[in-house]
Amino acid sequence: CVVRGPWKSEKQIKREKCGRLGLRKLPFICAVLFSLLTVLLQERGGRARWHGIPVLLRRLYEHSQPNGDLVQAHVELSPLLSSEAMSFVTEDRKSAQESTFPNTYTFDLFGGVDLLVEILMRPTLTTEKKPQMSDDLIKDCLSVLYNCCICSEGVTKSLASRSDFVLFLFTLMTNKKTFLQTATLIEDILGVKKEMINLEAIPNLAGLVQSFDQQQLANFCRILSVTISEPDLGHDDKHTLLAKNAQQRRNGSPSQAEVNQVTILNIPGFIERLCRLATRKVSEATGASDFLQELEDWYTWLDNALVLDALMQMATAEAEHSSAESSDESVLAASPLRQRLPQSMKVVHEIMYKVEVLYVLCVLLMGRQRNQVHRMLAEFRLIPGLNNLFDKLIWRKFTSSNHVLHGQNQNCDCSPEISFKIQFLRLLQSFSDHHENKYLLLNVQELNELSAISLKANIPEVEALVNTDRSLACDGKKGLLTRLLTVMKKEPPDSSFRFWQARAVESFLRGATSYADQVFLLKRGLLEHILFCIIDSGCKSRDVLQSYFDLLGELMKFNIDAFQRFNKYVNTEEKFQTFLTQINSSLVDSNMLVRCIVLSLDRFESQTDDMRVMEMLSECLLLSYLARVENRLSFLFRLINIINVQTLTQENVSCLNTSLVILMVARRRGELPSYLRALREKEYTERYPGCLLNNFHQLLRFWQRHYLNKDKDSTCLENSSCIPFSYWKETVSVLLNLDRASPCAIASYIDPPFCVDGLLLELRWSFWTCIHYLPLQAYRGDRSMGLGYS
Repeated sequence: CVVRGPWKSEKQIKREKCGRLGLRKLPFICAVLFSLLTVLLQERGGRARWHGIPVLLRRLYEHSQPNGDLVQAHVELSPLLSSEAMSFVTEDRKSAQESTFPNTYTFDLFGGVDLLVEILMRPTLTTEKKPQMSDDLIKDCLSVLYNCCICSEGVTKSLASRSDFVLFLFTLMTNKKTFLQTATLIEDILGVKKEMINLEAIPNLAGLVQSFDQQQLANFCRILSVTISEPDLGHDDKHTLLAKNAQQRRNGSPSQAEVNQVTILNIPGFIERLCRLATRKVSEATGASDFLQELEDWYTWLDNALVLDALMQMATAEAEHSSAESSDESVLAASPLRQRLPQSMKVVHEIMYKVEVLYVLCVLLMGRQRNQVHRMLAEFRLIPGLNNLFDKLIWRKFTSSNHVLHGQNQNCDCSPEISFKIQFLRLLQSFSDHHENKYLLLNVQELNELSAISLKANIPEVEALVNTDRSLACDGKKGLLTRLLTVMKKEPPDSSFRFWQARAVESFLRGATSYADQVFLLKRGLLEHILFCIIDSGCKSRDVLQSYFDLLGELMKFNIDAFQRFNKYVNTEEKFQTFLTQINSSLVDSNMLVRCIVLSLDRFESQTDDMRVMEMLSECLLLSYLARVENRLSFLFRLINIINVQTLTQENVSCLNTSLVILMVARRRGELPSYLRALREKEYTERYPGCLLNNFHQLLRFWQRHYLNKDKDSTCLENSSCIPFSYWKETVSVLLNLDRASPCAIASYIDPPFCVDGLLLELRWSFWTCIHYLPLQAYRGDRSMGLGYS
């Protein structure tokens, strides 16, 4: 009775609450009940420490009726909840409990959340003349709901379950005065919503997005990031390839995130505006970094209280007379309040928004519409724009004191500057990975240098380089890739950026091996820098070392110049042993480099008429080490032994492919049976016969199911190894042959007592087929033709 239930008309209330009482007695009865309730709630509230919230809610409901004054009742209620939200923020969002935040709990218990939702949505629920609510009152209601969400996850989940309310909130974003509060509340709600929202269900989404100014569009990207990203499954076992493949088979059709990506891409001008926002310049003032270092906990305020957004909203209030698209730095500079804001605040504000924009672009680059996104990003000159921002904004200062080692706690990169740099590097990685547009990371002079390298080596230019539109390449003296290499070599040893920098550069080399690309990077001292980091820097981070091993493999593959440089740097036995120790300490991290050396050695050994190659084969310690069969077998044994079907992930499936490369090279040389015999002998030596080969047999069966249905993955294998995928498939089929008389079949080297159930059943079924099924078919065929059967 304190607050009427939501969405009920006055007639429904009278019918349900008053029953058969005459309508003439209703006012008198209600007056008596409310008087009694007021006394009861005041007395009970004093003992329960309700702080008068039920009475204030009743007053708020009374004033929420037509011609009521909501402001007066709201003024008393709002501070009780905002104070709790502020204390929650200052405690770093610790686990909220009802006893810790009693005001929020009481407000929700007595229907306050439902009442505010009804007040906000009332104009959409009546056919009568819509009552007008002031913008300030809407902002206050949204702020109270947001404060409740901060302190109580139950409130957030309750609001998230109301799809009608979630969609209604998007309509409030058309009002600039309420945009910030609405966007913040939507972001919190979508963060806990079980089902991903369908963007197509938002009324007039295209018109809504097109009405945003640049600042609102950047803030809207925070919401988009939740709606276009695949949800994190949260369990390690769900990230295995086995589980992912099963999930894809169950889903079949595109996921909701993929559908939302298409919806966003179909909004006219959306990608163009994101590119303009990502490359927008901001002025820099001295002392900005000193100001940030003085604020130890500033990022908490920025994340939770949105102080910076509020300040910038105040600063832009005076510039509202300008057009929606003109909220740029040049226009806003005319605002007196904006001039009073610290320059560092303006820079960080710009950085925070660019983080969200770059994240959305990165997600779209990894989606099914990748080629469409690539075309638009090139057309709207995203890469040249980022290149112009590199020195002044993206990598303006090394703040090593704030760096967090990647892998210790990946969620601790809280500083906007660190997040911005990492997101920028992830974007470069996604942009370059297996795509011909990667050459846009260079300027015209550097593109000409690649052409000159190919001409000098008397090899044709790669088709992607020939087709690159040079008017869309980087401007200035250095391209974006060269600038990245410069800061990469200056990065402190314990920097978290080493991992992401190596990944971004490696993505430029991925795909079909290009000699010109490798030499371009070799001339800039990249190989020596990588070897220094692996051998001499004392780096302990496994993630960083893995990224450098992968990059080294791509840089050296099939390249005699790279092996010569390697031999010149690793010129002592001590250095070589240190290098081997790093490789052997974690083969999962270094297996891509092992694969590169095996493939390169195989190619070099077929070029014995080249004197440079012959010299390198005899002098290079690394090539000589892998040329010995016992060392290859050692790697093969460990690669097969450290993985199984249940633990395969996107990270360690490369171990399976590397083991296949070793066996494919052996098969081409006619040495496959000797390798399989060596594996069998190793099993008996280690006293677990059948274990290794059974495991390998299961891994190869999974390989068939995984790769034979994925064109992109199979193309990547073919390009990276320069081995036709048909030979991959043929080798796997030969190894899985169930004919125990075949010298190249795994089954031939597993004694029947040690066959696992799956392989044993296959062998038995094969035997039954040969003995019973085929003769029966032959008998039926012969009899139908009138022939005898012996």
